[in-house]
Amino acid sequence: MNERTALARLEERPRDLRRGAILLRENDPQPELFILQRGMAMSYVLLDDGSRQILRFLHTGDMLGVSALVYRDSPETVVALTDCTVCPFDRSVMTALVTDHPRLSAIIMVMNQMEKVALTDRLAALGRTSAKARIAALLIEMHNRLRRRDQAIGNSFTLGVTQEEIGDATGLTAVHVNRMLRQARGRRADPARGQPGDAAQGDAAGTGGELHRTLRRARPALAPARALGFACSPPSPGGGLARE
Repeated sequence: MNERTALARLEERPRDLRRGAILLRENDPQPELFILQRGMAMSYVLLDDGSRQILRFLHTGDMLGVSALVYRDSPETVVALTDCTVCPFDRSVMTALVTDHPRLSAIIMVMNQMEKVALTDRLAALGRTSAKARIAALLIEMHNRLRRRDQAIGNSFTLGVTQEEIGDATGLTAVHVNRMLRQARGRRADPARGQPGDAAQGDAAGTGGELHRTLRRARPALAPARALGFACSPPSPGGGLARE
């Protein structure tokens, strides 16, 4: 079995999810992993005070539930932000892929490291950067993820998340997010309401070096993926496996 056939096996059982459907629930058993074949999702944890901390926004091509390889129960909740198609597969399929196709195993390791770096940067940003820098970094990251799938996207795009979700990802209230967006964007269209808007590169002006860590990551690790004909373009840590 060649590498592309092995990857195709991961998508043999597509399943449709409606917007708002929960794919994995925190602390519930997670016997399967998933490929997000279509749509957008997010992962989050609930804190002791009942508040929500969004960990990642997930895009087409991402692998979900990788922690099932290590943990019996899910450490996070994964919910569909749009109508989605996911493809579940068993741990045994992943085990066979890692054993039989070491280059694919290397790519998956690279992706996991990129995701780890992204979460590390988000943690550092929550405690050490301004509200404006946190929001700008998130918007830039999401713009680049979307543009990787659609090269026609320029400096204007539909974000597809709410101000509350931006706040839960950046440690801010929805009111604070609204204020920062209004300050940064003036009277232009606000992408946090799901409308087209500028892609935050301009909004990042004045944040100085606070965005550099997010934007410079993981370039040396791309060679294995490129050699196999798969795209994992920075600055999108955790960017998933996407056929070119």
